[in-house]
Amino acid sequence: MVIVMKANAPNEVIERIEKKMTDLGCQVHRSEGANYCLLGLVGDTSRFTESQILANEFVDRVIRVQQPFKLAGRMFHPEDTIIKIGNVEVGQNTPCVIAGPCSVENEEQLLTIAKAVKSSGATMLRGGAFKPRTSPYSFQGLGEEGLKLLQKAKEETGLPIVTEVMDTDTFDLVESYADVLQIGARNMQNFPLLKRAGRSKKPIILKRGLSATIEEFLMSAEYIMSEGNSQVILCERGIRTFETHTRNTLDLSAVPAIKELSHLPIIVDPSHACGKWALVEPLAKAAIAVGAHGLMIEVHHEPEQALSDGSQSLKPKRFDHMMKAINEISKVVN
Repeated sequence: MVIVMKANAPNEVIERIEKKMTDLGCQVHRSEGANYCLLGLVGDTSRFTESQILANEFVDRVIRVQQPFKLAGRMFHPEDTIIKIGNVEVGQNTPCVIAGPCSVENEEQLLTIAKAVKSSGATMLRGGAFKPRTSPYSFQGLGEEGLKLLQKAKEETGLPIVTEVMDTDTFDLVESYADVLQIGARNMQNFPLLKRAGRSKKPIILKRGLSATIEEFLMSAEYIMSEGNSQVILCERGIRTFETHTRNTLDLSAVPAIKELSHLPIIVDPSHACGKWALVEPLAKAAIAVGAHGLMIEVHHEPEQALSDGSQSLKPKRFDHMMKAINEISKVVN
């Protein structure tokens, strides 16, 4: 339920309604703009009627929210959310680009790539220290040593760090190093992990699950937000279909659909979507063209030697070419 206050509603009246709704067992989320104030109610609203609320002269109207995602939806929060990470703003017209290797392998590899993507205009550095892999025999990451190398790369380049957190056991450790915590596709419905992310003060990048619907995707964001963390960045990274030519099928329709349903920023990961480096740039261009707020791109200076996902990694020169192209597309779109 959403209570829409009149433009002239005094703050003390709004606070009185908030207290009353809280006393009746609801969580109240206030959303304000230049000419509006909305009170979003989450919980059992059967204990009071709409007519009781409308009896207040400063209440304009009451709206029942049919969508299951409340905090992530536009009904509760009409204006786009902008998430600030250092000097980077995610959710603006200018796309943010998160780039780096799939896995942190060693100091030379990471610093070489970090400096290259920084010079081409990347705004954040990605790199996996803990890696969820399909095979238990594949490289699983360097763990805390990888986090320390990411920290060193940040010190040398100034790029904020994005890295994946896999479970609640290592959450505190990863959180102490990372500027942004990523929850991967395989963990999109790991509800204890989502709740722990909701208690974090750090921004969260939430990737869409392999077979998740858009509603399920937004409900996972709702889990995080219901615990108090509203800094959620959604990431479309392809879904599983019958097609086997590419690693996944990139659902670009999800970008405008989510922008219509939700106020949260939405970025696209074309690297994991296609699994083939030659397809990354055209898909990245298409993502910006349909309105994505940013990209997550895997880059490696020696992809043939990469310990994970070398086949989908761009070399620095190709990444630089892609950056020039998407900047031109962004100018046209925006």
